[in-house]
Amino acid sequence: MNNNKCCCAERSHYFDKFDKILAMYEGKESDLIPILQDLQEAYGYLPQDVLDELCNRTGMHPTQVMGVITFYSQFRLLPTGQNLIKLCFGTACHVKGSDKIAEALKEELKIEIGETTKDNKFTLETVACLGCCGLAPVMMIGDDVYGKLVPKDVPKILEKYR
Repeated sequence: MNNNKCCCAERSHYFDKFDKILAMYEGKESDLIPILQDLQEAYGYLPQDVLDELCNRTGMHPTQVMGVITFYSQFRLLPTGQNLIKLCFGTACHVKGSDKIAEALKEELKIEIGETTKDNKFTLETVACLGCCGLAPVMMIGDDVYGKLVPKDVPKILEKYR
């Protein structure tokens, strides 16, 4: 693993968040998921140099850490845009047209699912379920929930975040 993010002069400040998070745990294997969740909350994603430091300090093997990160869809290895759009593709949303909402989002944002816009304003991802089946089809932008969507709703909703 390599260190692409921090330089030596800024290393101490950059890892302050890391130090505080790791101090809350014993660094055991059973702590890995909550540590990763807290690190992602602090950094916005899981930077490679932070993962390297986690392995160095806890003795966990990099393949073990990456196995957990890649197994759970909640973890991100790349930064997201300012506004993270989560489009539900659960059964209710799929049946009620989430694929049409996806097409409208891709057309409006000029990106594919899993990508971030060039201006770094939006990242578009799909999720298995948002737990709002009665509002299908549903998407979230940040903490805001939008339900009973039709494709023509997409431009107006996105305008609020531009």
